[in-house]
Amino acid sequence: MKPAAALEFPPELEASYRTAKRLEYVSLAYIASSVVFVYLVMGSSQAMRASWLENTISLVPPLAFLLCTRIARMKPGRRFPYGLHRAVSIGYLTASLALFGMGLFLFIESAMKLATAERTTIGGFDFFGTTVWAGWPMLAALLYTSVPSFFLGRTKLKLAPKINDKILYADAEMNRADWMSEGAAALGVLLTGFGFWWADAVAAGLVSIDILYDGFRNIRASVTDLMGEMPKNIEGDALDPLPEQLAHHIERLDWVEMAEVRMREEGHVFFGEIFFVPANERNLVTRIAELVEMAKAYNWRIHDVTVMPVAREMLEEQAP
Repeated sequence: MKPAAALEFPPELEASYRTAKRLEYVSLAYIASSVVFVYLVMGSSQAMRASWLENTISLVPPLAFLLCTRIARMKPGRRFPYGLHRAVSIGYLTASLALFGMGLFLFIESAMKLATAERTTIGGFDFFGTTVWAGWPMLAALLYTSVPSFFLGRTKLKLAPKINDKILYADAEMNRADWMSEGAAALGVLLTGFGFWWADAVAAGLVSIDILYDGFRNIRASVTDLMGEMPKNIEGDALDPLPEQLAHHIERLDWVEMAEVRMREEGHVFFGEIFFVPANERNLVTRIAELVEMAKAYNWRIHDVTVMPVAREMLEEQAP
């Protein structure tokens, strides 16, 4: 049996994919440098420690994208006749777990600090005979880590729906979590400098709740993808309209009375089945072959379909 085709983005999207790869390489270099910078200046600040850990975990989604997307584009073979597309779904789950883990750590650490009333102090250091408040290099490090994250996240958020890559989408959310937490950490450092010892932990805790929500939502979406749920949009909050649109498109053919489309998501692309009631059975084999090609040409995400003519009663029984 001939295996499914390898993943190839349409020419107009291949450029978007290459741009996404470049962004992830830039992200890796930038995040690695920010991890070092924040570590050098974090001192005893809880918010700075949380920021350092967050930046460290932020390395996971870019690595998952670069590795899993490369695997997904490998040619199918005898062992994997459907291809390795689900590597993207596995990478999406990995990135989602990283996001959730980061939020959970931030929440526990900030709650423990508030419960024990642990007071953070930000001292100073000698700089050529002048005492400098240690909060200034902390704020500089937070600025360095937050501004690029803001712009990287916005760019990735625009590219993710184009190439239907949920790892890239999760990474964009991680970038959003980065700059939000850095902003909260900066506020915590400033308020701690004015004597509000609790501000450091509260800032980290508030951000952790938003990160936990995003992480949980992405974990749920990635698990249901692996379980074969009907495809959803990139945000994971609604079913993708493509299968229904394809069914309506097929029903416009003069030799089709009724059609139903069933699909599952395999990384960037969809696999599925088309069931149709033929108006007549003339040239049925040729028409089935034409229908396969028409479905695959309808949208680049429709990667492989099986077409089955059925009796009307079968589809009517399945109708809601």
